[in-house]
Parts: sequence; C-alpha cells; structure tokens
Amino acid sequence: MDVWQIDKLGLFLIFLIPGFISTKVYDLLIPGERRDFSKSLFEVIAYSAINFALLSWLIILIHSKGFYDHHQLLYFGSLFLILFIFPILWPFAYYKASSWSFIAKHFIHPIPKPWDYVFGKRQCFWVIVHLKDKRRIGGRYSTSSFASSYPAKEQIYLEEVWELGEKGNFVKPIERSKGIVILGDEIMAIELFEFKPK
Repeated sequence: MDVWQIDKLGLFLIFLIPGFISTKVYDLLIPGERRDFSKSLFEVIAYSAINFALLSWLIILIHSKGFYDHHQLLYFGSLFLILFIFPILWPFAYYKASSWSFIAKHFIHPIPKPWDYVFGKRQCFWVIVHLKDKRRIGGRYSTSSFASSYPAKEQIYLEEVWELGEKGNFVKPIERSKGIVILGDEIMAIELFEFKPK
C-alpha cells in the first residue's frame, strides 16, 4: 500500500491538513490578526511540506518494503502522528524556542505586544494599575482573572480588588468585591509584583 497512490483530492488534503492544523494552533498560541485562510493557502501548504520534510525519516520507514504488510497498526498510527499530532506540536516547539536567548537576539519575537507577552504567561501577580486620572487600583491577577489579547483592545479583569496604603502596599481586599474590569484607554501603567498570598 502506498499512501501517495490516491486521487488528487486526497493528495491535496494530505498537503492541506497538517499545515492547517499547525496554523490554527499557532494562532491560538500567539495573538495576531484574524487569519484569512483563503489568502493563506500557500502558507498552509508550505507548513505541511515542512512537516513532511522534518518527518521524512518516519515516512520513508513506514513505506519501506513489507512494513505495511507486517505492521498495519503501527503504519496507521504513524500516519496519524504525521498528519495530526506533530502538526500540533510544531507551533509549541517554535513558541518555546522563540524565548531562548540566542534566538531572541537574532529574530523578531512572534508576540506583537508586551501586554500579550506578560499576560500570555498566565502567571499570578499582585497588580497596581495607574490610571490616567492619577487614581491607582490594586488587586490580584490570578487564575480567575483575565487579560485581553491582540488584536482586541487592552482590557484587564482583576478577580480581587485591594485597598492600597499610602506607600503602595496591599492592605486588605475590598469587602464584597467581585473584581474589576479596567479598560485599556484608562490605563497609564501597570505595576506587577511577585505573587505571594497574603
């Protein structure tokens, strides 16, 4: 059995599916403009070609003489890995590699804004938001908090609002507060502090 001896539509789908999966996962990982796939067809096919090139050793192995006849389950399992699993893993590998110091020095980071870079890490912080009207809002940014991502306008939801002392210390949570949503147009700066439960 030869996976390449199929009709043209099937061959087109084989070259489309891995790239489509990779671009969808990439778009979920890294904020960006909504992709128009009608204009990204060649890019999708290119990603598929890169996937096949990186996995050429496996493709050659499973299509060696007698492999299908003696290892049918392993054959179809390998095809599933090639077409679906590895295309999911490549964007994660790229995203991780982009944070390595050597690569960061020589290539533009794929995340467009510091806002997305910081909040995309999904870490917990004590936060002081400085508003343009000189007010300060202190709170806790944790697992139930949320920050928008590009291309949406910057907005942040703090799950807890805290009373601030004169020196910017976190005194106590505001009673009965269910958090606060702050619009980016009102924000001048955000201070982030290491999260240590009070």
